[in-house]
Amino acid sequence: MKPKILTTLTTYSWSLLLRDTLAGITVAMVALPLSLAIAIASGAGPEKGLVTAIVAGFLISLLGGSRVQIGGPTGAFIVVVFGVIMEHGYDGLVLATLMAGLILLVAAYFRAGNLIRLIPEPVINGFTIGIAVIIATSQIKDLGGLQLAHVPAEFLEKTTALWAARDTLSPAATAIGLASMVLIVVFRRLAPRLPGLIVAVALTSAIVAVAGLPVETIHSRFGALPNTLPVPQVPDISFARIVELLPSALIIAFLAGVESLLSAMVADRMIAGQHRPNAELLAQGAANIGSSLFGGLPATGAIARTATNIRAGGKTPVSGLIHAVTILLVMRLAAPLVGYLAMPALAGLLLLTAWNMSEPHKWRGYLSEPRAHQLLLLLTLVLTVLADLTVAIGVGVALGLALRMQTRHVPASDWSDPER
Repeated sequence: MKPKILTTLTTYSWSLLLRDTLAGITVAMVALPLSLAIAIASGAGPEKGLVTAIVAGFLISLLGGSRVQIGGPTGAFIVVVFGVIMEHGYDGLVLATLMAGLILLVAAYFRAGNLIRLIPEPVINGFTIGIAVIIATSQIKDLGGLQLAHVPAEFLEKTTALWAARDTLSPAATAIGLASMVLIVVFRRLAPRLPGLIVAVALTSAIVAVAGLPVETIHSRFGALPNTLPVPQVPDISFARIVELLPSALIIAFLAGVESLLSAMVADRMIAGQHRPNAELLAQGAANIGSSLFGGLPATGAIARTATNIRAGGKTPVSGLIHAVTILLVMRLAAPLVGYLAMPALAGLLLLTAWNMSEPHKWRGYLSEPRAHQLLLLLTLVLTVLADLTVAIGVGVALGLALRMQTRHVPASDWSDPER
């Protein structure tokens, strides 16, 4: 469980520091708007996203088992976090995140990192697409500037309420949201090495401010952002509360472990490297404990930000440390400017994030897979959207493992009938 940073520092050089610094700053400019948008979509304040990116992002790079992994709040957690806050309050989320961190430390101790291979891929694809659908639906209100006093949590009720509010659509908000999406796509195509996310969101938000458009911003909805990290504190803990939040903590730990290890595997393919899965679990555990102590959100390795780090030239975990420090400096020095970011622009950013999460380039390949895999993916997707992520993962993993056992050779039983 040796952190990768200890290995890389033995041959570190000034040229590597320069590359890591440029990559870290680039990733920070991508992570900044994403962290804000994810926190808001999760039902938390925008500052919680920044706290998570700083604290958890630093710890994941410091203790992790990947050279280039970038951690922080991710879209996969939006559904879980929103549900926990709605049912148990934000203090319940903080305790659940702390418990999830401890669970991940135990998993690392027992070297459970390689167990990721036992989770059926159709289950992972199914709940990922399902989460993407829920995220996209949750952003329609802000993208269109719809006037809704309360947005239901349930998917079908939410879509009904959004449709009923269609007459309140704001042309200005919709234009800003769509313009942000177009700019993000253009920057990705023409200048993939540049932090196009922050540039696109900043440009459209500047238009809102200069033209005085009737569009909500972070400041108009949430007030002024703090410019310092909160004082760390241990949440209130009781046996009854632990029992109550254990299912949520297990789901958070499961998602953090799965997404971070998947992200590390993707990074390995991009850099022809080899991550240390148990060190990665250890880092995720420490990161979630650290984030909870500062009142932040659950965190994990982020595939999109990790890929951005690689494309920007990041070579060692130092780039992840610089990414976290850069976000801290922005929070410290430019919090008022961050408050001007427009809500429709952030909604457009999350809609594109949801689209990328669903991995549309794989859809055609799903049609050529075995029928059992297709049904497992579809079942997990539907349960994620219409029921609950806990149910979807539980049912999906159980059925997936049963199907895997069915396809293997199982010797016939040699049991004899009992005498009666």
